[in-house]
Amino acid sequence: MSQLETLRGIASVLEVPCPFEFQDVYIKELAIDSRKVVLPAQSLFFAIAGDRHDGHNFIEQLYENGVRVFVVKADYSAPAKLDDAFFIRVENPLAALQTVAAAKRAQFNYPLIGITGSNGKTIVKEWLYQLLNQNYNIIRSPKSYNSQVGVPLSVWRMKSGNDLAIIEAGISMPGEMVKLERIVKPTIGIFTNLGQAHDENFTDANQKAREKLDLFQNVNTLIYCKDYLIIQEELEHYPFASSPKLFSWSRRTAADLQIGRIEKKDGQTEIQGIYQHNFLRIRIPFTDEASIENAIHCWATLLYLEIHSDDISRRMEQLVPVAMRLELKQGINNCSVINDSYNSDLQSISIALDFLSQQHQHPKRTLILSDILQTGRTDEELYAEVSQLIKEKKVDRLIGIGKHISSQAELFEETSEFFDSTEAFLAAYHHDKFYNETILLKGARSFGFEAISRIIQHKTHQTVLEIDLGAMVHNLNLIRSMINPSTKLMAMVKAFGYGSGSFEIANVLQFHHVDYLAVAYADEGIELRKAGISLPIMVISPEEQSFDAMIQYGLEPEIFSVRSFQLLENAIKRKGTLDSPLKIHIKLNTGMNRLGFSERDINQLVVRIKNNPLIKVASVFSHLAASENEAEDAFSRKQIASLDEMSARILEHFDYPILRHICNSFGIIRFPEAQFDMVRLGIGLYGVAPESSIKGKFRNVSTLRTTITQMHDLNKGDTIGYGRMEKVEAEMRSATLPIGYADGLSRKNGNRQGSVLINGHRAPIVGNVCMDMCMVDVTGIPCKEGDDVVIFGEDYPIEEFARNSETIPYEVLTNVSERVKRVYFQE
Repeated sequence: MSQLETLRGIASVLEVPCPFEFQDVYIKELAIDSRKVVLPAQSLFFAIAGDRHDGHNFIEQLYENGVRVFVVKADYSAPAKLDDAFFIRVENPLAALQTVAAAKRAQFNYPLIGITGSNGKTIVKEWLYQLLNQNYNIIRSPKSYNSQVGVPLSVWRMKSGNDLAIIEAGISMPGEMVKLERIVKPTIGIFTNLGQAHDENFTDANQKAREKLDLFQNVNTLIYCKDYLIIQEELEHYPFASSPKLFSWSRRTAADLQIGRIEKKDGQTEIQGIYQHNFLRIRIPFTDEASIENAIHCWATLLYLEIHSDDISRRMEQLVPVAMRLELKQGINNCSVINDSYNSDLQSISIALDFLSQQHQHPKRTLILSDILQTGRTDEELYAEVSQLIKEKKVDRLIGIGKHISSQAELFEETSEFFDSTEAFLAAYHHDKFYNETILLKGARSFGFEAISRIIQHKTHQTVLEIDLGAMVHNLNLIRSMINPSTKLMAMVKAFGYGSGSFEIANVLQFHHVDYLAVAYADEGIELRKAGISLPIMVISPEEQSFDAMIQYGLEPEIFSVRSFQLLENAIKRKGTLDSPLKIHIKLNTGMNRLGFSERDINQLVVRIKNNPLIKVASVFSHLAASENEAEDAFSRKQIASLDEMSARILEHFDYPILRHICNSFGIIRFPEAQFDMVRLGIGLYGVAPESSIKGKFRNVSTLRTTITQMHDLNKGDTIGYGRMEKVEAEMRSATLPIGYADGLSRKNGNRQGSVLINGHRAPIVGNVCMDMCMVDVTGIPCKEGDDVVIFGEDYPIEEFARNSETIPYEVLTNVSERVKRVYFQE
């Protein structure tokens, strides 16, 4: 343990005195996210204030969880009950985090590869790890930790046992890279490329290139591609503090690594090159242009590091895809399965276990883990650390597969099981081995965990709805950036989470601190409670028989009429006593004329609420009837004014705060003046937004995809489907897809009204849509049986698909049948 890993050392770096009783406190983790603190007694929390969240607001919660040392702003006033905590007071906690990380970096003199560029940073980093871990003990950035907070957290992980570090750095604004360079101090630099990301924050591409070059001002060597002319131009004038060796590669002009012929065949690409007058070649198991460029960056780096050409060739052929996402799928016996079986190393295990720890839908967490390969460490040392990590992440059961992990069985809990091989596990497997648990599959690719995945995942047909949880969080934060800091946010998870799965979506929203959830019916809210969701939940459509259950599970009903209020009072009388008043949400009718109290009901309503001490008003709200329609803006503003006036008549009678809200997703964007105290976010979470300057910033969340089951070559006169509605006029090729109206594909898409996307081409749906299948015209489209088919998604927007179906995106999403498997993934 170094001096810097004690609180005394950190306080010294920050030039702050440290009380004697805290001086020897061991700091293993630097924390910035209150939700991810695993070892509270060994964590130092930096209270960073962002645009939407201020870390100081979570200090009391962290204290209750066991954290005792904090870095806070100088003017932070700690509550008296935290008198046994130690606060390091600084002007800027983010700057303090960066200072501590820079001090940690200064302790080590082994090589550090710094990577930046518009695209490919994470892939190049992960591939370099795959290619070099036989030569070096490598520490690398977790995931895409390349920001102003991610980089210092990455550097803090450096240890004396490492002999190479690989750190990626990204920027979105001028001036940011200078700060990161002071932390990273790379000795070798890789500039991957220059694209259009964050262009809006720079005067031009040249300025952005100069800003990125700031990472390399003190490097010994810079590896880059000369074909990016702006990078080459700025390099010629950049004022390096050192005089670095420029190691270039190019497809077009003379360079240190001159790329020649590139040939793609059978899913592989052979790349030929000349280096130091020698003809070389590598083969990679990818054919896309981005992978080719990323592989050449890695090739140039290995050549610079003097890795033997034969080793390079062999390792390049063994490159595996970088698992940029973790997938959560439905498993057998009421289980959930997280599949991350591309690779297995301590860092990726820790990341996957973080995702596992966020799952609360089952009472038990199980890890199936293979041997960890090529670490250069002894088995005893390696698996002792694995055992400690599993304990820290609160895994209930370990199943170890492989001879190395099995040989260290005594390091793990008695409930652990071990098998020498995947085949041995499968031979001993019984269908009832797993029940009501979350299972994380984490294995090196050579162990073939796909076979385990197949037997523990729920068996469904080939049509799936993919939900990108990272894109959903992006959309959530985009909306948050548009509302006032004091405005609360209610997220709608009704109708099976807009077809995406109620619990899975609610779990993500709870993790990211939304203030409220809303469901349509009490049953939906009860299921969320049973799955561990603790957020306040509003029930929009409480049914007569559901009030007792709502009281039992702490759900908050919408009250929209005198009768619904009476039903609630009757349920409270049956209950007898309540631990605290039941919160309700008063719905006002401001013009939609669906549900809600009218103006003439308000006086009676207020009297009845004040006469019942067991009822408390949480909010008063209404619903915009046409927030998406510019032609009806005058009516929408009239509704907003009505809510303001009617709610004021209610609020004046109560001496506690009551929230007001009217804006839905479109209203948030189009009527920013009507945020009141809370807004309701629904379809906007899924990337659907009205035409506006911000529409292009939303990300697609849901992709419905299937595969080609069979193909037919048809002649003039042939017909397709029920009723023979498609009559073939000329030679034609058709494909049958395993998706029909029972899956949610409307029959209105048939007879060439709708289309699907196959290998980048639109294929019209021909004939009538069947219950379980449909047929498409693939004449002239390069495709084969088993190819992927997108019904709607990133490249075929759901709005366009909805128009073809003569409906709206809401209906498209909620109509996707529950028999269609939902696959959740997170970057």
